[in-house]
Amino acid sequence: MKLCRYGPKGQEKPGVIDADGRIRDLSSVVGDITANEVRLSQLAKLKTADLNALPVAEGQPRYGVPVANIGKIIAVGLNYADHAAESNLPVPPEPIYFTKATSSLSGPNDDVMKPRDATKMDWEVELGVIIGKTCRYVDEKDALSHVAGYVLVNDVSERAFQKERGSQWVKGKGCDTFCPTGPWLVTADELGDPQALDMFLDVNGQRMQTGNTRTMIFPVAEALAYISRFVTLQPGDMVITGTPPGVGEGKKPNPIYLNAGDTMHLGVSKLGEQRQTVIPFSLHGLEIIE
Repeated sequence: MKLCRYGPKGQEKPGVIDADGRIRDLSSVVGDITANEVRLSQLAKLKTADLNALPVAEGQPRYGVPVANIGKIIAVGLNYADHAAESNLPVPPEPIYFTKATSSLSGPNDDVMKPRDATKMDWEVELGVIIGKTCRYVDEKDALSHVAGYVLVNDVSERAFQKERGSQWVKGKGCDTFCPTGPWLVTADELGDPQALDMFLDVNGQRMQTGNTRTMIFPVAEALAYISRFVTLQPGDMVITGTPPGVGEGKKPNPIYLNAGDTMHLGVSKLGEQRQTVIPFSLHGLEIIE
């Protein structure tokens, strides 16, 4: 099952993707796709609904983040050996993880805003994992049974903020619009093996990243088990699992960074594709909730 949220920003409706790739409106079944709806028990109930009887969404609606109000975002860093090498960093003996602000979430095809004072803005195609059952000290052999589904994520990063402004990686990871997610969530039973997925990312039509999740240093199950020793993962939380080589910072001899007007096109097999345009910083482009 492929679940999505579609419509104008802040007015998204719940949807499901049918066998023909059309969005069907789930509003008569659930009010929204939230942490509660991605609980494994709730997903089981959704699968009993006659999804083909639901109305088809008209036109080409915008996709939003597939899960509303994601509780927290945990990101695994340097999880591909060749990416660690291009970053001039050793392969980590244990998973490195950090957080991304939930305020960085945006729809898969929404514009990405270059932060004020940014000079080294970069891209990272990643596999995202949506939790469907509480993970606390979970064993590696049981970890995948706690997964609701998987999503495509672009872990947009500002390297100068990340690496030249002290030791806090989150400074370069949590800017507004820096976590495009979707277009849909593919449930774990439909996706199958998360360690057999091709990945790519293009910038301005040029291939930058090519990889496969089988080359992760710490596979999804191991990463989830490790994180759960330190942080309780709850339904609706998202773990993003690292990026293959080809980021702008790693281009030799001259790094390549994003500027206003640049476009990104990325995908992970079975999880769809994203397209974003980088736009200049503007406070008027941000939704401010007083």
